Amino acid sequence: MHANLNVMKFFIDTANLAQIKEANDLGILDGVTTNPSLMAKEGIKGQDAILKHYVDICNIVDGDVSAEVISTDFEGMITEGEKLASLHENIVVKIPMIKDGIKAIKYLSSKGIRTNCTLVFSAGQAILAAKAGATYISPFIGRLDDISYDGIQLIAEISQIFAVQGYQTQILAASIRNPVHIIKSAQVGAHVITSPLSAILALLNHPLTDKGLAQFLEDHAKANG
Repeated sequence: MHANLNVMKFFIDTANLAQIKEANDLGILDGVTTNPSLMAKEGIKGQDAILKHYVDICNIVDGDVSAEVISTDFEGMITEGEKLASLHENIVVKIPMIKDGIKAIKYLSSKGIRTNCTLVFSAGQAILAAKAGATYISPFIGRLDDISYDGIQLIAEISQIFAVQGYQTQILAASIRNPVHIIKSAQVGAHVITSPLSAILALLNHPLTDKGLAQFLEDHAKANG
C-alpha cells in the first residue's frame, strides 16, 4: 500500500438512502458507489431524478460518491462526466474500461475531475487506467469468482504492480459478495472496498462473541440477584 494513502476505506455499493444512512451512522463509512442498475433497483427513473438522487447521497455521507456515465462514446462520456462532477464536490465520475473510456479518463483527469474506472477484470486494464490518471480503478472480484478466476489474486497482482510503478491510483475492490472478500481485499492491499451493507454488517458477527456476551450477562444477573 502506498505510504501516502490512508488505511483501507469502506464504501457502500447501493443507491438506497436508508442503507447509506445506516452505514454512515455505524461510523465507518468513507463513501458510496452507485450504478444505473442500483438506481433502477430503487425506482429512480429519469435524468433529473437520478441527478437529484446523487446530490441526496452526497448530503448523507461526507466522502467520495461514484456516479456512473451511461454513454460509451468519448464525447458523451465527457459531457456526462462534467455534468455529474458539477453536482457536488464529492462526486467521482465512473467511466467504463473501454478505449474511449481511457481517453475520457485522461481528459477528465486533466481538467481536475476525479474518475473511477469501472469493469476492470485484468492487470493490463488496471495499468492503462492508472496511466490515464484514474483516481480509482474498480476490479470486480465476485464476477471473476463466478467464472472460476480468483478475484482476490487480481487485487494482489494490481497492488504489486502499482507499488512497483508508483501509481497513485487507488484500488477499489468491487463486486464484493461476502465478508471474506472484504478481509482478503485488506490482506492483499486494496485501498478501498465497496460492498452491500449486508457484507459489512456480517463482519460484526461471530458465534463466540454472542455466546460470550450471553454468558457475561447471565453471570451479571446471578451476581446481582
